[in-house]
Amino acid sequence: MFSAIVIDKTGEGQSVTVQQLDERALPEGDVTIAVAFSTLNFKDGLAITGSSPVVRKFPMVPGIDLAGTVIESSHADWKAGDRVVLNGWGVGEVHWGGLAQKARLKGEWLVPLPDAFTPAQAMAIGTAGYTAALCVDALVDAGVTPEQGEVLVTGATGGVGSVAIALLSKLGFAVAALTGKPDEAGYLEALGAATVIDRAEMSERGKPLQKERWGGVVDTAGSFTLANACAQTRYGGAVAACGLAQGMDFPATVMPFILRGISLLGIDSVMAPKARRLKAWDRLARDLDPAVLDTIAQTIGLSDAIDAAGKFMSGEVKGRYVVDVNA
Repeated sequence: MFSAIVIDKTGEGQSVTVQQLDERALPEGDVTIAVAFSTLNFKDGLAITGSSPVVRKFPMVPGIDLAGTVIESSHADWKAGDRVVLNGWGVGEVHWGGLAQKARLKGEWLVPLPDAFTPAQAMAIGTAGYTAALCVDALVDAGVTPEQGEVLVTGATGGVGSVAIALLSKLGFAVAALTGKPDEAGYLEALGAATVIDRAEMSERGKPLQKERWGGVVDTAGSFTLANACAQTRYGGAVAACGLAQGMDFPATVMPFILRGISLLGIDSVMAPKARRLKAWDRLARDLDPAVLDTIAQTIGLSDAIDAAGKFMSGEVKGRYVVDVNA
């Protein structure tokens, strides 16, 4: 038997409870894992609160991330005792996820847990931090350098934003942090932000082409924020877009792209191929100071995660929630 958060359909919508399940209830897969830690992401918040129809199969164990140890494997890449990390692949949506003490998954979805991190630290990073690394990789691969000017990070106090600031500052970039929480300026500066900007400056419709400010951008907001970021990006710069916290629309024009030659880079973390995942985790192991994770993460127990999801969705949380599934 093992404990898990279970989402199920009811006549009024859905129920979310912590249940004791038999291991025989686990879904199909070729690797069985003893989960040590999971985490809460935006998508987990949507699933647990029912704010959006993220879950497409019931009953469902949510949790798009996990870190743990292989118990049993028939997959050639893994053996009992291996430490592994999972991010994405539809887990927590169509396949039981990480907010449980055990999981059964496909071996090709897993990557090794880097020696630089404990399982708890890996979940302080989670999909949010892994996505931040994908964004930074994309900007670097696009040729963005510190000499091109400041890099803007939107949604700066969130999980993606927090890790992106830490990574970019380590690489020598001057980082401008855009946030709706100006009282968290000290937190952002401790992560490495050189400038803190009120998100109100970029959250309304702006001109299609604006004063050049940014050598690169990591955007988690979408909508007017992303459009303004593109309109303010310097000639030859790049914008990595990975979120839609403000909205999924993109009310922009082609002018920044054809007059300034900027690039808009779409970042997908869910189905990213393994080589890209390994590269992102290598960057995190090399460039992210584990001490930063103590600043951005707080640990809760499995039974606390349901209430925490509501706080997450209401914007009451900065940084990351790490879930100790055995607490």
